[in-house]
Amino acid sequence: MSTSSHRDDFFQTTSALDEQRRKDAKSKNTNGSPIRLQSKILAIQADPLNEGSVYVAQSGGTVRKIILETGETAAIFKGPTAPVTSLCFSPDSQLLFAGCWDKTIWSWDVQSKQPKLRYEGHTDFVRSVVSTRLKGQDLLVTGGADAQILVFDMATGQRLHVLKGHTKGIQDLSIDPTTTDPDNSEQIVFSAGSDREIRHFGISKGSQDLTGTEALLAHDTNIYKLFFDQDGDLWTASADKTAKCLVRDDSWKPNLTLSHPDFVRDVVVDERGGWVITACRDEEIRVWNRSTGQLYHTFSGHYEEVTGLALVGSILASISIDATVRQWSLKAEDLQNAVARATKPPADEQPGKPESMLTEEEERELAELLEED
Repeated sequence: MSTSSHRDDFFQTTSALDEQRRKDAKSKNTNGSPIRLQSKILAIQADPLNEGSVYVAQSGGTVRKIILETGETAAIFKGPTAPVTSLCFSPDSQLLFAGCWDKTIWSWDVQSKQPKLRYEGHTDFVRSVVSTRLKGQDLLVTGGADAQILVFDMATGQRLHVLKGHTKGIQDLSIDPTTTDPDNSEQIVFSAGSDREIRHFGISKGSQDLTGTEALLAHDTNIYKLFFDQDGDLWTASADKTAKCLVRDDSWKPNLTLSHPDFVRDVVVDERGGWVITACRDEEIRVWNRSTGQLYHTFSGHYEEVTGLALVGSILASISIDATVRQWSLKAEDLQNAVARATKPPADEQPGKPESMLTEEEERELAELLEED
């Protein structure tokens, strides 16, 4: 029986050691042109001012602006000493907001990178932040592990509303895009919780406590993400290993279910290509035909759980607790080529190819001789 003197191998099961070796080997792949950072990445947002950049939230407490083409860090936003879990921008894109494990929401001026107001009121860590403008007033809506949804006046930090209804922590928030017309006197906030419920709340000007409508029960357990497509239908990602499309015109009943082998952590819709893209705890990113629900392609590269997705033009950016940002082209030709590569057997398995009798060293020597000739 083999033994090891490496201290990292002590008190670990064989299966745990095998899994670590698998991840160590997979970590060397370059699929998706990985941009490697120093800590786990928990959230991502496309840059609203510069296509080609993304902002990422890290477990180390920083937010980074990253240029995808070069991998360069263009800006760092500092302050928190606890993990940053969620990101959003103000309606005019001049302020950056980050929910944090320290139970507060941090904000910075995007251009100067200087800290601005901190928003307080949660009694547990903040999991989701979104912003909106209602009758000329900029609002920040936040959801926490304390099951509270708070609405703040963005300019003053004053708490305007407490939205009640969930019995467990909030996982995600999304503003109903059909209610964001400037003339509307009320907007609708959708929320997803660890209690498997989706609720929606009407918010208006003024300070008050509000109770959500009757819960939508489309999943069996935690709902991690909400995403509205251009038709106003709601896509959801859940720990019950499915992503679903809830149809607005059919009382939010699901008309499409995408099954996965593990928790689904995020979902986005590429309107131009007609794709639905999902991020899964099994380290994979899946591209589905939106019309048929058929799986079209799987992007493999991350070697830990995929935690978020962002659409940047025709590029899909993905993040993971493996501390990498990766990017995948959704252009029709590039997707077709990716599918072809994935389905093509390795060269040494192709029929008709004779098996080489040379060692690797002999193969290299032969190649060098041919180059000299």
